[in-house]
Amino acid sequence: SLCAAGAPNLSYQELKDLKKASVLHIDVRERWEIDRFGKIPESINIPLGELMDALQMDPTDFKERYNQKMPSKSDPVVFSCLAGTRSKQALSFAMSLGFS
Repeated sequence: SLCAAGAPNLSYQELKDLKKASVLHIDVRERWEIDRFGKIPESINIPLGELMDALQMDPTDFKERYNQKMPSKSDPVVFSCLAGTRSKQALSFAMSLGFS
């Protein structure tokens, strides 16, 4: 599910453990934040304002744009941001599109 074991919040260590499995990590911060504060290793950046469109893209277009296989609606996905507010919105958006 989008929330690991049903928990909406993950610790840093839980995220590290999850990333050892095949979990797609989407960082929903703005690009300038990535430039300023750094990229989280093995995450892809899809700013929150683009997320709804991105999750509805054709899989080929998604791969071209984000250099990553598009998640299926049942694939495990983790969202992150700076303080947690945008990642909660991202989770809500994804669930509204049918992601489990």
